[in-house]
Amino acid sequence: MLVFILNAGSSSLKYQLMNPISKEVLATGLCERIGIDGILKHEFGDNKLTLEVSMPTHKEAIELVLKTLIESEGKVINSIDDIDAIGHRAVHGGEEFASSVMVTPKVIETMKKLIPLAPLHNPANIMGMEICQELMPGKPNVAVFDTAFHQTMPDYAYMYALPYEQYTKHGIRKYGFHGTSHYFVSNEARGMLDKKHNTRIIVCHLGNGSSVSAVLNGKCIDTSMGLTPVQGLMMGTRAGDVGAGAISYMMSQEKLTIDQALDIMNKKSGILGISGKSSDLREVLQGMQDGDDRCRLAVEMVAYNIKKYVGAYVAALDGVDALCFTGGIGENSSLIREIVCAGLDGMGLIIDPTKNNKRSGKARDIATNSSAARIFVIPTNEEYVIANDTYKIVSGLEK
Repeated sequence: MLVFILNAGSSSLKYQLMNPISKEVLATGLCERIGIDGILKHEFGDNKLTLEVSMPTHKEAIELVLKTLIESEGKVINSIDDIDAIGHRAVHGGEEFASSVMVTPKVIETMKKLIPLAPLHNPANIMGMEICQELMPGKPNVAVFDTAFHQTMPDYAYMYALPYEQYTKHGIRKYGFHGTSHYFVSNEARGMLDKKHNTRIIVCHLGNGSSVSAVLNGKCIDTSMGLTPVQGLMMGTRAGDVGAGAISYMMSQEKLTIDQALDIMNKKSGILGISGKSSDLREVLQGMQDGDDRCRLAVEMVAYNIKKYVGAYVAALDGVDALCFTGGIGENSSLIREIVCAGLDGMGLIIDPTKNNKRSGKARDIATNSSAARIFVIPTNEEYVIANDTYKIVSGLEK
């Protein structure tokens, strides 16, 4: 089976063509600057292809991708008929979707009702589904939700201590994100532990967007992101946890509207806001090495925030069997892993400096032999989760 995996954003879209049974990736790529000028970056095998083509809308972008897969020098299949199904990343499923589902008119209608919870993401996700239905009629489409994995959280973990009516009337609660990554990594960790039952796993998905989850016996019981992705860890440009009083005071002092305050918290805060240099941790780490004190502060804040959540989730899980690092920062920054794990010996987490500093694109254990709990670095694979869920639903293996 070949699954076309689509992640449609507001002005971009990512895609892969994958066989979920063999895990073979035939092609992967990115369309950028949709509605502006248009750039397609297409990779297949060891080859790369970049095209500058006008993409007024997402429809032209998806048409170009399909044409590239079939006709151009980036060809990997003979026709659209070779594509068996389309799997879509869907950001917000609210409480309505606790698992991946076949895309139907009712599903799209429900997702439209959830747009207030994800105004930047859900409209683009829906658009991708509708365009694929138009361009590839009869092909099954499956929606895989970022929030679905976290729907197993107990009510005392996902509720905010606001008047209860804010939940019943408006659905204001913690939902969590990066669910496909947390699912994949925690499941891989269970395999590495060779222990499918009684597992207590903490997953740190660390990138430009970051979140931590506590996973008990394969089910999420808590996660750091909330109603929106801005809650939780300090991130590339997101503030993470900030007291409501600090926000209202900032708004008062700066004479800001709600939208202006949200723009600051989502796009001008985090690593960028503290360092004043970049949202890219690699540049900030270099700045710290060069003696920039604000870069040093940003790095230490990032690591401290992660460590606080790790400690909290060890308590929530009543112990820990494995701490996992994934995502661009989690997989590649040995220094962040080192700082996070420093002083966690009492929790049974002892990092091995030599193992930690070794580069590898594969899943590995970086704990000492004497560590009571394991510390894993596991490359995430969200696209495989989308492709595999699509395969199972289309094949009737998951009902």
